[in-house]
Amino acid sequence: MTQPKVKRVRDLVDGVLLLDKPVGLSSNDALIKTKRVLNAKKAGHTGTLDPFATGLLPLCFGEATKFSQDLLEADKTYLTTVHLGQRTDTGDTEGEVIETREVNVTREQIEAVLAQFRGPIAQVPPMYSALKRDGKPLYEYARAGITLEREARNVVIHKLELVDYEAPFLKLEVTCSKGTYIRVLGEDIGAALGCGAHLNALRRTQVGALTAEHMITPEQLLAHAAPLELLSPVDALLSSFPAVQLTPELAKRFLQGQRLPLGKEPAVTVPAAPGRVRVYLDAKLLGTGQLQEYSILAPERLIAAAQAQ
Repeated sequence: MTQPKVKRVRDLVDGVLLLDKPVGLSSNDALIKTKRVLNAKKAGHTGTLDPFATGLLPLCFGEATKFSQDLLEADKTYLTTVHLGQRTDTGDTEGEVIETREVNVTREQIEAVLAQFRGPIAQVPPMYSALKRDGKPLYEYARAGITLEREARNVVIHKLELVDYEAPFLKLEVTCSKGTYIRVLGEDIGAALGCGAHLNALRRTQVGALTAEHMITPEQLLAHAAPLELLSPVDALLSSFPAVQLTPELAKRFLQGQRLPLGKEPAVTVPAAPGRVRVYLDAKLLGTGQLQEYSILAPERLIAAAQAQ
């Protein structure tokens, strides 16, 4: 007689893991493996890295998933190596070479071309992307040999610096807005130089205020005797927002969803400018709120554990 499968009981785990994603692993696979190691009930990642890319992949667990959208919207920084003189059908090393040209460009020419891509630019999303058309990802059309028209998208390249150049490899540091395709940027730079290009390597080093300094490799995670100790607190995702400390009475009202006129509360220091804030009682994160005109604090996303107390 076959024994019924025992459903695994997952733990309520809250926090953020800054994973150093290796080459060859999809972002979703990285999330699933990490979730299993931590035995976490609820998890999500904050924007995908292509399998060939490495670097900072913030993984959110439990209450932290409520704030993961902020990282999807955040600016990101990458180190990338552009292989000049070769185009591939995917724009990176995972594709087939479709064109080879001679590379005969100087650093001066490269600097002049890079200047054209700083600031607001328009990008046409690649066919090999997860963007959907009629419910199907573009990469499925591409694999079937179908090319569809795509509308250009407006993105911002905040920083684009030449790190090193040793033909045919061009190493760049890029800080960009959400929705930027570094593969497309590499291809467009190659086209502007007249020789074509594809990405040879891509490493993400920063997402919003989160940096690569405290990244954990999958090997370090597996080897750690108490892997939950590697998690950063939930408010690591919110460090760029001003903090507001409430009194116990105000905290109770905040967690009940009430709007609070903080300008009338001498015990509370109110940030100078309206906008999003992180809200605390002592050192305990209660959630986020919107500081509106006349110092009105409106609750936004609340921490369930704080509400339960």
